[in-house]
Amino acid sequence: MTESSSASTHKPLVEARHRPFSSLVQVDISALTHTGHRRANNEDQFFVAKITRALETLMTSLSSGDVPDRADELNHLMIVADGMGGHAAGEVASRLTISALIAMALQIPDWILRADPGHAPEIERRAREAVQRVDSMLVERGRQDASLRGMGTTLTAARSYGRELLIVHVGDSRAYLLRAGQLQRLTRDHTYAQMMVDAGLFSHDDAAISGVRHMLTNVLGGAVDEVDVDVDLLGLEDGDRLLLCSDGLTDCVDDETIGATLQRALSSGEACNQLVQLALDAGGHDNVSVIVASFEFPPS
Repeated sequence: MTESSSASTHKPLVEARHRPFSSLVQVDISALTHTGHRRANNEDQFFVAKITRALETLMTSLSSGDVPDRADELNHLMIVADGMGGHAAGEVASRLTISALIAMALQIPDWILRADPGHAPEIERRAREAVQRVDSMLVERGRQDASLRGMGTTLTAARSYGRELLIVHVGDSRAYLLRAGQLQRLTRDHTYAQMMVDAGLFSHDDAAISGVRHMLTNVLGGAVDEVDVDVDLLGLEDGDRLLLCSDGLTDCVDDETIGATLQRALSSGEACNQLVQLALDAGGHDNVSVIVASFEFPPS
């Protein structure tokens, strides 16, 4: 007796046009940097990238539905780094930090593109370890080159994994999230002024005008012996708008104005242009860099 199969009993292992959820998310990203009115060079650096894992069937003897025609996982990576150290050292620190992080990422053989509970601890561990390795590299580079001694940089980065968002932070650049018209600050400044606020010695208004608001307690490179890396994983919702920025924006523009601008802008590009212009109109005494990303999710 010979067994047979028919189309009516055949059950495909996968859908013919399988598309992982992350590839269905619409992300509108824009970035902009400006030297400002008072600085001779720009020590800010930014980086935006699309991270993908894709399979496209070219030829197969399998039936339609046994394998997908195409399947994609899609993440977005955004980084702002604000260098310091005098002369060109700050520019070098921020540039080296981003280029080193990307080089490390490209050497990892198993990219994780889903932030499910099983992968989340490893994602956070890798992020923290990579930033600590860059810190050591900057310190060592400063020891080797006297002109770069003491150079340092902030780092604020975000990576989207479909409905999840990873935030990695050192220093006083910031990440904000606009959700349903309300602006949330996702990062905590690593400054003496913030320490005074935490200790109850300063109000937030005091910190904003304090002479120690730019004295960093945690930075990549510089004179800090060991860097502490803030790593957080949080959920995204449809309509969320993310902002990463250097302190050239937040020194000149208050949170209320930032929130209103993000809410009003019709696109990420428009938001970037308006935020940078607000900083310039308020004096533009520092380099200013912004990245804005807007997230639109498909119906559940």
